[in-house]
Order: sequence, then C-alpha cells, then structure tokens
Amino acid sequence: MIKLLKLTIAFFLLLITFKIPYAITSRQDVEVGFSPGKTAKQIVIMAIEEAKNSIDISAYSFTSKPIALALVDAKERGVNVRVVADKKLNGGKYTAITYLAHHHVPVKLNDKYAIMHNKFIIIDNNSVETGSFNYTQNAVSRNAENVIYLRNRPDIAKKYLQEFNRLWRESTY
Repeated sequence: MIKLLKLTIAFFLLLITFKIPYAITSRQDVEVGFSPGKTAKQIVIMAIEEAKNSIDISAYSFTSKPIALALVDAKERGVNVRVVADKKLNGGKYTAITYLAHHHVPVKLNDKYAIMHNKFIIIDNNSVETGSFNYTQNAVSRNAENVIYLRNRPDIAKKYLQEFNRLWRESTY
C-alpha cells in the first residue's frame, strides 16, 4: 500500500513538473510568424479559430481560400464576422470577398483612399492579429511578410475596433 502511495505521489509530481507548465506556456500571449512559409498563415487561422464571439477583419488584398473557409466556419459556429476590404482589389466577381458575401458574412468595400492598406483582425474585442501579411496565397508562398498576434490585449483591441468601425461606416456594400 505504501509503495502504491509513493508511486502515485511520484506520478503526480511528474505530472505537475512536466505537463502543467507545458500547458501553461504552450499558448503565448504574443505569437509571431513570417512568410514565405506557413507560420504567418497558421497564426491567422489560429486566431480565427480561437474566436468565440466576434471577428472584425480589415483587408487590403483577400484571395486566401483557407482564410475565407476559416471565416465561414467561424460564422457557422455562431461567431459574428464582419469584413471590410479595399474595393479596387476585392471588387471582382470571383474573390474571397464575394465567397464570404455568398455565405452571408457581412462585407463592405472601401474606396475612400488610394489604397485601403490595412491588414488586421480583431478577435472577441480582446485580441489583435496585424502585420504586413495580406490574406493571399502570394503572401504565403512568394512574399516576405509578417504577422503578430496579441492575445488578451483589450486596450489594443479597442483602438483597432475604433478604426475598424470608422472604416465600416464609410464603406459600401
């Protein structure tokens, strides 16, 4: 009986030593990714998948099928999704923006500037993904781009949400 108790305690101590700290540190409050390569796209999709309530995305160029699919999946699981994008690059008949619109994701296009060059996502009014990364296949495979994902920063998310809402108000369907 004492041997079993000692084994149980030893197992518990190993669990605390190796499993719990790993679980705590495996999800960082700041994630950074680069392209070419998959880390930038993976962080964008991870951010979308973490959303529970809302996703507001501002995009310059948006042609990425995996990111569009992740947004539709989020909408289907009950997340409120809104997208504002540059009109010149996303006003065509067959774009990720039209795909999203056909899947009942609220989308607006902005033509108020020479280019509406923003690239950011606000998750649950609490976290922000931003950087130079366009939501395109070229950004993944051909360009040198970057993303940074700031989790649990409602102070920063609030500022991005103010800008998103301003862009949303001035944009058209």
